[in-house]
Amino acid sequence: MPKWGMVIDLDKCSACQACVTACHLENNVALPTAASASKSRSIYWIQMLPMKEGRYPHFKMKMIPVLCFHCEHPPCTKVCPVKATYQNPEGIVGQIYRRCIGCRYCTTACPYTVRHFNWSEPEWPKEMVPSLNPDVSCRMKGVVEKCTFCHHRLQKAREQAKMENRELKPGEYLPACVEACPGQAMYFGDLEDETSEVTKLSREPRAFKLLEDLGTEPKVIYLG
Repeated sequence: MPKWGMVIDLDKCSACQACVTACHLENNVALPTAASASKSRSIYWIQMLPMKEGRYPHFKMKMIPVLCFHCEHPPCTKVCPVKATYQNPEGIVGQIYRRCIGCRYCTTACPYTVRHFNWSEPEWPKEMVPSLNPDVSCRMKGVVEKCTFCHHRLQKAREQAKMENRELKPGEYLPACVEACPGQAMYFGDLEDETSEVTKLSREPRAFKLLEDLGTEPKVIYLG
């Protein structure tokens, strides 16, 4: 059984936000309005956050992409009263939107603040409606949404492999953010596969995890 994970090389990341744009388009994320932004109600499945590297006065400011970390021990799944958020056997933390009651316990439990509540019905400009992804549902008002590692892409890749009577090939399933990164700073693959690039990179001396001392064991790893 694979364990899907991601490695992000911060030395390669230029904070161009191509990953943010690709995520928005791939997953039908609602565009923020001026009113929602003024109330801090914008939805981003990937956020670019500033990070200090080093100590004053010798430090550098970098931008770090932050998305759902698909923790091995996710606290969000333990507090949801209706089991709307869950972890599948492959380590992906999913969200059943029709089951979500909007209590936002999961957003409180998540130490990374990567879950977003839909305060209003999503709207897009008329010219963008034909470009919405038919493989992804449009979330309604009153539910919590977040990154799913573009799980619909995994399903499509598996169906194609099954039609061709073969196994899923390495690199055949990639989230939109990884595929769109122009600097190739994002790596994705099976952390259980000892030969995969993502596994090798996750064991480099530069590798670190955000808030690792909390014991959540995130499957998104950074290279400092």
